[in-house]
Amino acid sequence: MEYSLHLSNQHLQVISDILAHEDIPIPHGFDDEDVNINARRLYSDTFFLNYMKDTAKQGLALYAVALALSARSDVRDFFSECLASTTELYNKVAHVMLTKGLYIRPPYIPNAESIEYVHHEGFLNGIFGDKRPLNAMEIAHLFANIQTNALGKALIYGFAQTANSDEVRKYFLRGKEIAHKQIEVFSSYLRDEDLPAPMTWDSDVLDSTDAPFSDKLMLFHICGLNAAGVLNYGTALSFSLRRDLASAYVRLTGEIETFVDDGAELMIKNGWMEKPPGTVDRRVLTAKK
Repeated sequence: MEYSLHLSNQHLQVISDILAHEDIPIPHGFDDEDVNINARRLYSDTFFLNYMKDTAKQGLALYAVALALSARSDVRDFFSECLASTTELYNKVAHVMLTKGLYIRPPYIPNAESIEYVHHEGFLNGIFGDKRPLNAMEIAHLFANIQTNALGKALIYGFAQTANSDEVRKYFLRGKEIAHKQIEVFSSYLRDEDLPAPMTWDSDVLDSTDAPFSDKLMLFHICGLNAAGVLNYGTALSFSLRRDLASAYVRLTGEIETFVDDGAELMIKNGWMEKPPGTVDRRVLTAKK
């Protein structure tokens, strides 16, 4: 956890330096007022490890995209360093979890005995007609998305226990129910194949009602994690050849996007959303005086 904090501080400093050099306003973000270091513990050590493992995985995906979108050499160097350090963080967390017996492995499947080609479009079926067994990539993404939702469900449950605003608390509880439902949807696909679904981490949420974070930070964090969930579903969709599975990802993505949109409206209502940089509004510049 100390190494993760060190990386965050290091990355913030580099980003701030780049923005300051270009005379671009540095986002306010969050400060000491958004964190209560004297609050009672809200989550277990096991949860912390799973949280760091998942966020490191998300960081690897997002930094790779950022690198591919960047032209300037200093920015590319920064994102390249971010990829390297986040890889090290992920490996550190995975090592600790493996040595402590906490790493939950995806289901094993038998190795293929020979190369096969698909000769019938029934391979894509799933909504009508017989369904073929899930393939390795479909299983892997189902398993990973169950884990991500289980982690998010536990995280948001803790946030609901400690939120000060009734409106924010109700939003968090709604998110918990969405995560629970989507876990059941994904788990049903694995159970239908007699494959195990991963455990949840509800028991890793402790009974504290002391708010370790402000409602502003918690709400922003949940919206950000759900946006990352949309990215996960999009990736899973691209690897899912069975039509019923692809349709489920599309439907569940829409549900998450609606939830994120409502969260954004809640942030705007409370004056918590910073406006990201955008292009010039030419309509305003060209309007008649």
